[in-house]
Amino acid sequence: MEINAAVFRKVHEPLTIEAVEIDKPWGREVLVRTAATGVCHSDLHVVDGQGRFPLDRPIVLGHEGAGVVEAVGAEVTAVKPGDHIVACLSGFCGNCPQCLSGHPNLCTGGLVTRPEAATPRLSQNGQPLRQFIGISSYAEKMLLHENSLVKIDPELPLDKAALVGCGVLTGVGAALRSSGLEAGQTVAVFGCGGVGLGAVAAAHFRGANTIAIDLDDNKLALAKKAGAQHTINSSRESLHQRLLELSNGLGPDVAIEAIGLPQTFRAAVEEVAFAGRVVYVGYSKEPVAYETRLFVQKELDVLGSRNALPEDFRQVIRMLEDRRFPVDEAVSRIVPIEEAPHMLRVWSDNPASFTKIMVRLD
Repeated sequence: MEINAAVFRKVHEPLTIEAVEIDKPWGREVLVRTAATGVCHSDLHVVDGQGRFPLDRPIVLGHEGAGVVEAVGAEVTAVKPGDHIVACLSGFCGNCPQCLSGHPNLCTGGLVTRPEAATPRLSQNGQPLRQFIGISSYAEKMLLHENSLVKIDPELPLDKAALVGCGVLTGVGAALRSSGLEAGQTVAVFGCGGVGLGAVAAAHFRGANTIAIDLDDNKLALAKKAGAQHTINSSRESLHQRLLELSNGLGPDVAIEAIGLPQTFRAAVEEVAFAGRVVYVGYSKEPVAYETRLFVQKELDVLGSRNALPEDFRQVIRMLEDRRFPVDEAVSRIVPIEEAPHMLRVWSDNPASFTKIMVRLD
């Protein structure tokens, strides 16, 4: 079947909209008509040659997709044609050591993708294309394993539901999984884009005293709607003084860095309480430097945020359904698929101007 997709071919060059072939669903695979997908920095990292993904063949990027099931393989039990779904980048096999030890988000089983020697899910003129993170949502259709999707309420708008696919969920995973955050503790979230808002909403849900930090008053207003009890505009307030005031003079128990800048990482390290914990979610193009004495004095744990667990997708969906997340305001621009290559670069050049960019495909 022929579909249109945004194809990556060479580092630092724009994606191109091209016709590609998508295979029929096998076994436990599901064919989905894509309704919307988010524009994510992880896609941009591939374009900039900074990702960890092989570049030996063209790639259909995108991984924050939502859509409607069109067809299913003979062994599928999770969904049926007509169901609305969100693609789940934390696809899992259920049998590998990581899955069996309670870490399906770190699955190494490879069940959700096809073997290299098999007929590819995506191809062009008989040549295989790479499917990004087993999803490739910058396309009119997605071919997914049923363990790489979550069924959602059809009343939930698909362009909003696609937010769950990566950005929001990464923030939720940082707050609920990586940080060890407990009810009653104080958490400071640095950055209120899609990831940061997810962390704020999850921290509020956990019962934490939640402080949102940004330079943009509009984003701080969204953080308030997501559950932040306090906000700090660090462009005109003393970050250090305000954090002490809001944490009984101790500093936050947890600091979540959701921007990816060396200076905000350092601020998180400096401001967190003794024996506190820093979760570094952002991805920095520059080396992140710090002084060892800060860690010795504060006995910090610095963690990279792991992907959230599959059940966290359902929790975030419930947040959207219950309007505990400002989903309508969190999308700052919606564009057609033809503009996706351009928007990747626009967002890269000025990320502070956007909360989230979505691409419509239906």
